Amino acid sequence: MHLAASILPIISIIFVIVLFSSVESSADKDKKLQIGIKKRVDPEKCKLKSRKGDVLHMHYTGKLEDGTEFDSSLTRNQPFVFTLGTGQVIKGWDQGLLNMCEEEKRKLVIPSDMGYGERGAPPKIPGGATLVFEVELLKIERKDEL
Repeated sequence: MHLAASILPIISIIFVIVLFSSVESSADKDKKLQIGIKKRVDPEKCKLKSRKGDVLHMHYTGKLEDGTEFDSSLTRNQPFVFTLGTGQVIKGWDQGLLNMCEEEKRKLVIPSDMGYGERGAPPKIPGGATLVFEVELLKIERKDEL
């Protein structure tokens, strides 16, 4: 009986550790891409919406959750140009920039698994970081369809 009484506190501690570990894991899994529209474009003026394969010209500012800025095309006064949906950018951008109009602005809150993951992008982006981007779509280039 003495042995059971001395093991009970240890089992209780292990149970609490396992319980908190599973709660933390499920909270991490619930993090999803968040897309906020900062500036809408009049539907009559939006003749073209971004889609996979389009070349986009973007201005952006990237920050960590605590507000620390890690990059901005605005400070360089040079738009960032890439092809949407081809893996040239992080997954959060490939998904979060779909169906945008020229001149539209969005705020993207990108969880780590859709950003730079556990490795991060040292030295400015630590592993596991949630990223916050303010983006503006300046121009869409689309190849003519056959």
